[in-house]
Amino acid sequence: MTDTQEGVDDTTLQEVFYPDSRIPLVEWREFSGGKPTVLLTGIATMLAFIAGLSNLSQTVIPLDGPLASVLPEAAAFARFGGVLFAFALGPVVVGLRRRKRLAWQAAVVLVPALALLPLTTFAATDVPLLAAVVATTPLLVYNRTAFDQPIDLSPLQIAALSAIVGVVLYGTMGAYGLRTQFLGLNTWGDAVYYVIVTVATVGYGDITPTTPVARWFSLSIILFGTGAFTVSVGALIGPAIESRMAAAFGNMTASELTLLEDHVAVLGYDDLTEPLLDQLDDDTERVVVTSDSDTAAALESEGINVLTGDPTNESVLRDARVGTARGVAVGSGDDAQDILTVLAVRNVAPDVRVVAAATDLQHVEKFREVGADEVINLRAVGGRLLGESVLADETPDESPPEEDPTPDEGGE
Repeated sequence: MTDTQEGVDDTTLQEVFYPDSRIPLVEWREFSGGKPTVLLTGIATMLAFIAGLSNLSQTVIPLDGPLASVLPEAAAFARFGGVLFAFALGPVVVGLRRRKRLAWQAAVVLVPALALLPLTTFAATDVPLLAAVVATTPLLVYNRTAFDQPIDLSPLQIAALSAIVGVVLYGTMGAYGLRTQFLGLNTWGDAVYYVIVTVATVGYGDITPTTPVARWFSLSIILFGTGAFTVSVGALIGPAIESRMAAAFGNMTASELTLLEDHVAVLGYDDLTEPLLDQLDDDTERVVVTSDSDTAAALESEGINVLTGDPTNESVLRDARVGTARGVAVGSGDDAQDILTVLAVRNVAPDVRVVAAATDLQHVEKFREVGADEVINLRAVGGRLLGESVLADETPDESPPEEDPTPDEGGE
């Protein structure tokens, strides 16, 4: 009975999630999808930082590249460009991991611009950076549709960021306008420098106010700047901390699911879907969508990706990225809810393969009508297994008579 059941399970899994028509000869997406793109961007960022540190540590930087004679301030760019690019690309890589469109737009500009550094110095330490740029840029363009998530900022976060920009503009324009009342402040660059070190409460003392008006102006920058910075930290970092706390209780955030590709989405969880998760091989990424927080916490503790939410909610299905899934299994044990789930999946991802489990024979046709590619009738499967098991038990009973003549012949 065990062998028969395992054979049926293997066949079902093969037909549902690994149909022959969908098995490519070469898993091209493993090397050209969103994950490799993010990984290569991160590698380029790291190499830019290493090259920048190398250039900063040198007394004399070689300028042997073809752009050395063309690029303005080539020596300063070669010394500081690598580190500056690395710090700019750090948040971009984080945004790419979350599939943010704005991060992709920034990466398309910054990553090709990284090539300016090795083309200026042509140093041996910059050659890997040039290779990383050449490999990353085509992937960014090729996967442009994969990074489609908007920047979701709350009104408080928008206000906090606006406050920081406002303080910098106010301080820069005011400092430049009062430059005759400051010692060591003569240009727009000096004004920006003075505002940054003042807001950061560093205050090197190289630029100092010389009149009461300039001192009151500096005091306003300190008050407004530290206030805006404090509010921004709470508004921007607070949600990230809340997301981590939620994940600790089994509620995986959408940002942690955004890089999923070619995975199996299991919508609903009960005694049926539990063995399904066990049958899927370790190389197949799995995501369970369930509205039961206790079940989510239990699955999370087992290392299974979980999104806590209503499987019939289209926004939840988009967060689970059913559009990029290899297959979708629907089986919560409630046919009415599962039919609504299939409808929601079809609205979000019309082309994804959907397999549903029907607990009642009369609902099988309804599942097909709403768009399920395959419907498994649990009672029919159970009856077939029961019949095969009965026949399997009869076969060993019939075999001994066929072996009886052997000892008789030996006796003769």
